[in-house]
Amino acid sequence: MNILEKKNYYNMLFDFYGVLLTSKQQEYFKNYYFDDLSLAEIANIYKVSRNAIFDQLNNIYQILENYEQKLHLIKRNKLRNEILDAFSKIDNEDIKEMIAKLRNVE
Repeated sequence: MNILEKKNYYNMLFDFYGVLLTSKQQEYFKNYYFDDLSLAEIANIYKVSRNAIFDQLNNIYQILENYEQKLHLIKRNKLRNEILDAFSKIDNEDIKEMIAKLRNVE
């Protein structure tokens, strides 16, 4: 998995499961992925070592992956979108209207 794929994967995991992390874990993740801060910059903000941030991020990755292994929300979301895409190709206004409603729920 290249760097961009990894970043997208963990951002998706965070979208689904981020609320299940502690507030500190959420902050570390957001600083690293959303604010694009380096490990050293994050460590400086929280007055901890760079290695502590590195360890925390690795722990967060494991937690997020564990949730996905148990709950399969990303897998289910992908399947639902594939089904919606397939149905959207059917030329029926009622079906297209239902699909639009389903997509707006997300």
